[in-house]
Amino acid sequence: MDLIYKQVNTEQELIESINIIRESFLTVAGEFNLTSENAPTNPAFIEIRHLQKMREKGIVMLGVFCKTVQIGFVAIEKHKDNGFYMERLAVLPKYRHKGCGRQIVEYVTDYVADQGGDTVLIGVIDNHEILKAWYRKLGFTQSNVKHFTHLPFPVCYMEKRLHISSV
Repeated sequence: MDLIYKQVNTEQELIESINIIRESFLTVAGEFNLTSENAPTNPAFIEIRHLQKMREKGIVMLGVFCKTVQIGFVAIEKHKDNGFYMERLAVLPKYRHKGCGRQIVEYVTDYVADQGGDTVLIGVIDNHEILKAWYRKLGFTQSNVKHFTHLPFPVCYMEKRLHISSV
């Protein structure tokens, strides 16, 4: 499946992306019994102000399209040194298991390398073993686990070091 990536900028694009993010993350929220009360920062409950704030911070937000239909979303945020966070990676449920997520991760990895970055960083629910195994297949390794008082689960941080060859 050939995917097209378009920067999300306008209010309408933000609204369309919110719907993609919510629908994509609702499956995980259901699986882990997350609600807007016990996990208000989970992307299943994202509001337009969250994406507006990301836009104001200069975070790159990309709508992911199959032909003309938006089927996914991803945000890329510069971190310290040469690391970049990959955030809100979302693929609509009916497009999963078709290689879309892998293609998005590869796109982000190439983007980070083009920006001079050497590490892609992510955070996932620590108990989500299937997702962690999927990321491991894509070259990510666990770097840390943190517990936050405002979340009902620990967060597993993973990273993928890029092998950038110097010419």
